[in-house]
Amino acid sequence: MSKKFACKDIGISCGFEARAGSEADLMKKIAAHAKKAHNMSEIDSATMAKVKAAIKEA
Repeated sequence: MSKKFACKDIGISCGFEARAGSEADLMKKIAAHAKKAHNMSEIDSATMAKVKAAIKEA
């Protein structure tokens, strides 16, 4: 089953939503978006915990 994530689910005012077939593939999309749109070269551990908790079955 695929996975989905949206920035709004962790309290970031952003229209980004992504889906992927696996959590690993989804995390690649999230990391690329975070770098480009939010100027985050790395996702800190607190934010990563929020991201992982917000990933849902699609």
